[in-house]
Amino acid sequence: APNGTIAGGTAFPMRFFNYKPETDEWANHACLGQWNIVQPGKDRFYVRMYTSGGLLEWDPAREWVPTQADNADSNPLLIHANSSPTLMRPTCLLVHPDGKTLVLGGTPGYGHTGGGMLIFDLETKTPTLIPDEELLQYHSLNSVVDIADGKLLVGSTVAAGSGGERKAANSELYIFDLATKTIEWHEAVIPGVGGFNAMCKGPGDLVFIFADRRQFFVFDTAKREIVHQENTEATFGATNSQQGPRVFVQSPEGDIYILFAKGIASLNPETFEITMLAESPVPIGPGGDYLNGRIYFGSGSHLYSYELPK
Repeated sequence: APNGTIAGGTAFPMRFFNYKPETDEWANHACLGQWNIVQPGKDRFYVRMYTSGGLLEWDPAREWVPTQADNADSNPLLIHANSSPTLMRPTCLLVHPDGKTLVLGGTPGYGHTGGGMLIFDLETKTPTLIPDEELLQYHSLNSVVDIADGKLLVGSTVAAGSGGERKAANSELYIFDLATKTIEWHEAVIPGVGGFNAMCKGPGDLVFIFADRRQFFVFDTAKREIVHQENTEATFGATNSQQGPRVFVQSPEGDIYILFAKGIASLNPETFEITMLAESPVPIGPGGDYLNGRIYFGSGSHLYSYELPK
């Protein structure tokens, strides 16, 4: 979180937690909805909820005030109430570098196939909800990164929402223009992929991507082509998994780490080499983030951390 603590949400029961490693203090509160995705901004902390697809804004500098839709003093504050059925099960959330735009994606309501994109203006508190018919029909956003000049690289999934029917053969990558709110390029770069579950901006025009938790590849957004590809199943296994998995973890210095279900690895952004740093004694579930030389992640009902090598 922006105040240098570890924060997130639990499910069944739905709780908010906040941990201060320096003092070993915990806060634990009942919260609104299931917090599928959390993402820090400059001085706020943003949350996408299941099942409404709603959006919360938490200010760590203020006292916790239980969220009520009609209370403007709530903290977290409900800034967008409902995106369902277009977006019900959140999978990705981008706090754009412009400081005023959130980009959100996920799968649709029960029985539906194809989820849209929510673009939220933090200055005007205005939501723009774009259905899949205006993007790629029967696809949902699975991952997204900013690639500069007002463009986004989006990875789709063709998985249905919850109980729906898969209606497209291949997930695709596409480049989306925020100004025109249109797709300027799209392609099924790897045939048969069900979803691009994680993305991380690399040096220059490169983006690091995982598909189906096992296909690691490097995509050049200028050339619009794959420049490196490997299957990690035999060497490292599958990446960690959840509805907002946070597979890639970056340090403030720009070091890049990968959370696999069985351990934590580092990624060399120049050679693309993956090195396992430590196997975990527990399966790595929802993750992860970096704070003061440690990577934090969840497994079951517990929060764990790993101290990185000096």
